Parts: sequence; C-alpha cells; structure tokens
Amino acid sequence: MSNEDGDDGTSRRLGMAAIEVHQVSKRFGEVRAVHGVSFTIERGSICALLGANGAGKTTTLAMLLGLVTPSTGSIRVLGHDLLRHRYEVLGRMNFSSPYMDLPQRLTVAENLTVYGRLYGVPTLKKRLAELASRLEIEALMRREYRTLSAGQKTRVVLAKALINRPEVLLLDEPTASLDPDTADRIRRMLLDYQRETGATLVLASHNMTEVERVCDRVLMMRGGEIVDRGTPAGLIARYGRDTLEEVFLDIARHRSHDGLAATAT
Repeated sequence: MSNEDGDDGTSRRLGMAAIEVHQVSKRFGEVRAVHGVSFTIERGSICALLGANGAGKTTTLAMLLGLVTPSTGSIRVLGHDLLRHRYEVLGRMNFSSPYMDLPQRLTVAENLTVYGRLYGVPTLKKRLAELASRLEIEALMRREYRTLSAGQKTRVVLAKALINRPEVLLLDEPTASLDPDTADRIRRMLLDYQRETGATLVLASHNMTEVERVCDRVLMMRGGEIVDRGTPAGLIARYGRDTLEEVFLDIARHRSHDGLAATAT
C-alpha cells in the first residue's frame, strides 16, 4: 500500500491540502463501513474515489461533507477541522448525487433559487442564467422537478452543486443517466470549471473511462479501506493492465499487483 501522504512517499506542504483525512473510521452498530482511512488531496486536483458497491465510498463522501461524523479520526477541509469548525467551511463546498432529489413540486428555477439564497449567492439571477446556459437547462427552468427525466435531473442537481462556486466539489456519479454526448459535455464543463476556479474535485464513479480522462489521482477502496492509490496511468502500469477498468476488476477481485507480477513471471 502507498504512503498516506503521497504516491512518492513525500509529505505534502502544510496549507497546500484541500482535504486531509487521518485514520478515519466509521461504524454503524456492528457494521464497519470505513476503517483507518488516511489520505491527502491537494488543492486544485481532481481525485477519484473508486471501489465496488459496499467499499465505503459513499460513507467517506458523507463524512467529507459533514453529514456523517467519524467514529474515530480527523478530517480537515480547506484548513479547518470539519468536526469543530464545519460552518466555516461548508459554504465553500458543495456536492451532487443522482441519488438525491430536490423538492418535487418546485420548478427547477425555484429549487435553484432556494439553494442560491441558502448559500448567500450574490447576483443570484445572473448566476442562474449562467448555469442554465452552461448546463443546457434553459428549457427546463419553468418545469416542475418531478416532471424531469433522470438525465435532466442529473444536470439540475449539478447546477445546484455549482451555484455557490465551491472551492471543494464532491461528485457522486456525476454523469449517471446521461447519454454519451451529454456526459462528454458535462465532463468538459467540469474540467473548465476546475481550470477557471482552481477548485478541488472529488468524484466517485463507476465509469473508468471518465476517471482516466478527468482525474489526476485515484484512491482505490475495498472493504472500507484504501488498498491502493496513484495516478490513473501509474496504476495501469503497476498492475500491468491496459485500462483502469481492468485494474478496478483486479482490486475488486482481491488480485494485487504483486500477485499479478508473480503470475506474469
């Protein structure tokens, strides 16, 4: 397993980290969802959190958002201890997930207006127009949220996630339910947003092609633990595979890169 501070074993400089997680564990009764997880994500990076269903990704994201309190360990976001100073940082973060719903009977514009006011977004009307154009949801703004397709909802929820121009953006399956063309447009938009703002993005995805394309770092989870980490290209080379999807399958099926190397020789 790689060193917790970096793929090359060197410590990251204080103040350069957007997210610092140290020995975090979470139990729900007798169920150990996450165990002894440590990692650092640099500001301005795009990091993928990968693993099979039940690996602990969702629980980890929930703890990064402050929605779930760790049983042990500490989390710092943008230099603040999330447990003690969460309200100093939550306004600088946001998230999207296709598994969350917005109020069904409100229109898209009404939903986004509510969230914009909660975040205290200045010139909110202008910001809504910008997001509607960027995410191509102008025609949806007056429709009730409940009338939208799954793909349309995904774009609206992403608009909600971007409304406050977050410095840290957490994304759970950001292109779920989108056709290939729309998914490609969303990925380009997220990359543009990161370049324009210097924001840090953390995404959980089962789309390995997407991860290879947009992420500069990957954290691999299995059984509530981080079992490997590195750049997409570095992991592919380490496991002697052609794609990140093949690496994902090796890890999910408990095949280590050491074991693969031994088999190859």
